[in-house]
Amino acid sequence: MSRVQSEKWRSKLMSAQDAAALIKPGANVGVSGFTGSGYPKVVPVALAELIKAAHDRGEDFKVGLFTGASTAPELDGALAQVDGISVRMPYQSDPDMRNRVNAGDSVYVDAHLSHSGPQVMAGHYGKLDVAIIELTAITADERLIPSSSVGNNVSWIQAADAVILEVNAWQDAGLEGMHDIWYGVALPPDRVPIPITSAGQRIGQAYYDIPFEKVVAIVETDSADRNTPFKPLDDDSKKIANFYLDFLTNEVNHGRLPKNLLPLQSGVGNIANAVLSGLLDSPFEQLTSYTEVIQDGMVDLIDSGKLIAASATAFSLSPEYAEKMNANAANYAKSIVLRQQDISNHPEPIRRMGVLSCNGLIEADIYGNVNSTHIMGSRMQNGIGGSGDFTRNAYISAFVTPSVAKGGQISAIVPMVSHHDHTEHDVHVVITEQGIADIRGMAPQQRAKTIIENCAHPDYKEQLWDYFNRAVASANSQHTPHVLRESLDFHIRFLETGTMKA
Repeated sequence: MSRVQSEKWRSKLMSAQDAAALIKPGANVGVSGFTGSGYPKVVPVALAELIKAAHDRGEDFKVGLFTGASTAPELDGALAQVDGISVRMPYQSDPDMRNRVNAGDSVYVDAHLSHSGPQVMAGHYGKLDVAIIELTAITADERLIPSSSVGNNVSWIQAADAVILEVNAWQDAGLEGMHDIWYGVALPPDRVPIPITSAGQRIGQAYYDIPFEKVVAIVETDSADRNTPFKPLDDDSKKIANFYLDFLTNEVNHGRLPKNLLPLQSGVGNIANAVLSGLLDSPFEQLTSYTEVIQDGMVDLIDSGKLIAASATAFSLSPEYAEKMNANAANYAKSIVLRQQDISNHPEPIRRMGVLSCNGLIEADIYGNVNSTHIMGSRMQNGIGGSGDFTRNAYISAFVTPSVAKGGQISAIVPMVSHHDHTEHDVHVVITEQGIADIRGMAPQQRAKTIIENCAHPDYKEQLWDYFNRAVASANSQHTPHVLRESLDFHIRFLETGTMKA
C-alpha cells in the first residue's frame, strides 16, 4: 500500500531519475539526514549517476550539499565518489567525503549544528535551490509525517525554491506523533524566546508544513536507514563510563546535583553508549535527556523505566535497535520527542535546563583545551558537530576518551592541542580510563597538574611532566607556561616515527 495516501499529492509522483534531473549544475541542495537516519535514499544516487555522465562528457557538474549532520553512503558517499560536491556543510563522517575534503576537491565548512540552518536561511551560502526531504508518509488528509530525523529540514523547506520529497515505507508509521516541529524559529530581529523548560515538553506540531506548489517531485522508497552496530564494550570504555558515573554520584552526594540529575546530553559513539548503559545499574531514577541523538543505551533506559523523557533530533541506532524502534515506535513516542536541530542544539534551552554534556575528543592538552575535529592539526576527521553547542552552554561539560590511540602510539593528552575546538573556558571535566580530572575553578597550572596526574597514560606521563616542568622554568609568562617549539615537536615526532613516545 502506498504511503502517499492523498490523491492530490500523488499527482507529483515520479521516478528518482526524473526527480534528480530537476537539480541543475551549481545548485545548492539541502537534504534531510542526521547520523545516518532520515536521509534521502534514491534521489542522491540518481543525481550521482547524472553527475558522472556529465563528467564523462567533459562537463562540469557539482552541487553544494547541506545536511543536518552525517548521512550515509547513498548520499555523501555516492556524490563524493563522482566528485560531485563543491561545498559541504555542516558535518560529515563518510570516508569518501572525508578524502575529498582533505584532498581539496570539496570545500568543507565545519559549522556548529545549531548555527547551520539559520546561516543558510540568512543567505551566508547563497541561495538554496532545492531541498530533498525524507518523510514517513503523506496521509489522506495531507499531513506530512516526518521521518527518523528532523535535523535542518524545517530550515531547508523554508529556504529552498523547490522541494523534492522521498516517502519511505521502511520507516514505521508509528513515528507519527513523535515529532515536535516548532515554527517560531526566526532570524533577528524577529526572534522570540523558545518556551522549553523541560526535556519532554512539546511546543509545536507533529507534521511539516510544506506548500503544495513548492513540491516539484515525490519519490516513493522502501529503504533502511544506515544503522551501524556499536562495538562491544571493552574494558577501557567500561572504566571511563564508571568514572563518569562516579563523578555524577559525587556531585549528588555533595548537593551540587539533584538525585535525578539534570537533563543528559551524550555524544555519539561507543564510549557515550557505554555511559548510557552504565546508568542502567546506577541508583539514578526519573532521568531525562536533552540531546542530539537517541542511541541504543537510551532505548534500554526507556525500557527500564529509568529514562522518562528524551528529546533529540534523530536516531543513531544499531540495526537490532532500529528494528526494535520500528516495531514499537508508537509506544516510544510517549517518551521520545524529535525536534529540529536549531532547537535540540540551541543554547537557550540547554542553559536554562542545566544540561549535563558528555562528548568525545581526538586530543586534549594539559591546560584543558580540546581538539574534536583534526588529526595532527590539518586533516579533517568528521567535524565539530553539536559538541560545541552543548559544551559551551552546559551546566557541567565533560569530555571522555581513551588516554591513547593507535595501539598506544598516540597520546590523547598532549602539551598543546594541534587544533582548538573547545577552549579551556568551556571544559569542566576530562575523563580517560586512567581517571578523572575535575578542573572546575582551576587556573591553568592547576589544570595541567590535575590532567597529567589523573588522565595521562603511564607511557606518556613522564614526558608530559617533563614538558610542563621545563615550561614553568623557561616560559616568559607563568600564567599558561609553554615551550612552543617542543609542544609542536610532540606531534611532529609521530609524523616522523609513527609514535609520540620519546
